[in-house]
Amino acid sequence: MEFPKENTLNNWLTENKNPEIDRFIERNLEITQKVCSILKKKGIKKSEFAKMLNKRPSEVTKWLSGLHNLTLKSITKMEVALNTNLLNPEPQYVYLGMVEGGSNEVATAKDNYEQTYYTQEAV
Repeated sequence: MEFPKENTLNNWLTENKNPEIDRFIERNLEITQKVCSILKKKGIKKSEFAKMLNKRPSEVTKWLSGLHNLTLKSITKMEVALNTNLLNPEPQYVYLGMVEGGSNEVATAKDNYEQTYYTQEAV
């Protein structure tokens, strides 16, 4: 998002750059985006999620705006409701196949293995 050139807030943020605040905002947005993604994947509406958390829908909307200061307690409450780990998600493994045969075939497969690096784009 780009602010107008003479925006007081943008000027202040530029002049008072703080890596801790930048990291806080980044982590906060990561968590809220992950929660929104899980809700969408599971077909849970925000109003239903609010009931799961025993919170008012307006409070949950504020939490998921990305601008609210999430506490460890609120993050944990969301983790329990969604049965997930928002701070340290489980690694996702991809099955790449199987090498059939004896030890010679496995050794040949290992020798012919080519290291590749894939990047995962956000969905």
